[in-house]
Amino acid sequence: MKKFIALTVLIVYGCSDISLVENYKNPDIVLFHAYKVLLVGMAQNDKGQSKFETLLQKEFEKRDVEAMRSLDVFDINFTDSEKSEKELDDVEQLLIDRDFDAVLITKVIGSEDRHSFRKSIAQWSNYSGRFRDDYRSHQDLYYDTDYYDPFTIYHAETSLYCICQDKERALIWRGSIEITDPTDIEKAIDDYVKLIIKAMEEQQLIFHEN
Repeated sequence: MKKFIALTVLIVYGCSDISLVENYKNPDIVLFHAYKVLLVGMAQNDKGQSKFETLLQKEFEKRDVEAMRSLDVFDINFTDSEKSEKELDDVEQLLIDRDFDAVLITKVIGSEDRHSFRKSIAQWSNYSGRFRDDYRSHQDLYYDTDYYDPFTIYHAETSLYCICQDKERALIWRGSIEITDPTDIEKAIDDYVKLIIKAMEEQQLIFHEN
């Protein structure tokens, strides 16, 4: 059976049930403000990635937060090959030079039994990486067609990183989303984006009252 690819699973096939099963917030962060955010949906399917990033961008704009799609920022050939740590350091600096102060990155990470998956989530409290490290460790989502086996319950991650000038470029928040019984494309996109926005509002991340 043909194997599914990254965010394409979510975008192309949709879903009837999406839920936030776990989330981690940096304990040193109470409120997080960002004024220009890069939205990254890691997927091999350009159409699916475009749909997801576009809808998410519209939700940011509704809340008066500037956001740009990775499709509009990265060079057209950026995802064609593996990027080194140094290359991604350069990308982070370029984003800072363009006045970005945060990156929101989403990917489908695969499927595993609930016991082992929750064990991996429990390790998040010890995670101290950056956007660069997250992107680099998952970048083969773009071109490795053997990355996933077919399954019916998908586990996705959405992570928010600070890339502020003169501040530690660290993980601010990460949410684990469970996607069950894929069926409808429009509902999938809408429900997933709404879930991310709601979770960030509740955590006082970017979206909060003055």
